[in-house]
Amino acid sequence: MSQGQSSPSSAERAYDALRARILDGEVPPGTMLGESGLAAELGMSRTPVRAALSRLQDEGWIAIYPRRGALVRGLGQRAVGELAEARVLLETSGERAATAAARVEIVPRLEELIATHRRALAAGDLPLLVRTLQSFHRCFVEAGGNRVLLELYGRLADRHRFALSSAGASLFDRGEEAISEHVLLLECFRDGDSAGFERTLRAHVSEHGAPYEAD
Repeated sequence: MSQGQSSPSSAERAYDALRARILDGEVPPGTMLGESGLAAELGMSRTPVRAALSRLQDEGWIAIYPRRGALVRGLGQRAVGELAEARVLLETSGERAATAAARVEIVPRLEELIATHRRALAAGDLPLLVRTLQSFHRCFVEAGGNRVLLELYGRLADRHRFALSSAGASLFDRGEEAISEHVLLLECFRDGDSAGFERTLRAHVSEHGAPYEAD
C-alpha cells in the first residue's frame, strides 16, 4: 500500500463484504444473519459487524431485530414497479436525446455486450451476466449525454444488481429470449425508432422481477 493511503476500517470491510453478498444474491431475502456468526466468518469482532449491519439497515437492505439477528429484505412489490418505471424513463430519455454520432459510437459497444451476454449464458456465469446486463442498459442513458440523468441512473444500480442477481436461474431460463429483446433494442436505437424502443423496453423490463420483501 502506498504512503498516505490508509487501509479500510474493519467496519468498512464488513460493510463491503455483507453488502456484496446481499446484492449478489448469496444471502436471499428472508435469511436471518447473526452478529456472532458473521464476525467469525469475517475474522473480526462483533463491533464492526454491528456497525456494518446498522449501515445496511439504514440503506433498507436488512431489518435488525434485537436478540434475534438481522433479516435480509427483498424489494417490495411497489419498489419492483418503481424501479422498472424509473429505468424506462431514464433509458428512453437517453435514447431520444442521442445524436446520430452518439448512436454510431454506442452501437459497437452494444454489439460487444450482446456477445458477452451469450458467453455468460454459455458459461453459466451469473456475476458476469449481471454486470453485462447492467452495462448494456446503461449505454442508452450514456448515449443521451445528460450527466444528471446518468447520475440518477447510477443510483439505481444497486437495486438493479440485486433484482438481477436474485432472479438467478430465471435469467438463464429465458436467456435466448432476452438476447432477442436486446438485439431488437439495439436495432431500434440504431435506427432512431423511439416508439419501438420504448415499447420493446417496457415489455423487456416487465419480465425481470425481484423477490418481494420478506415479512
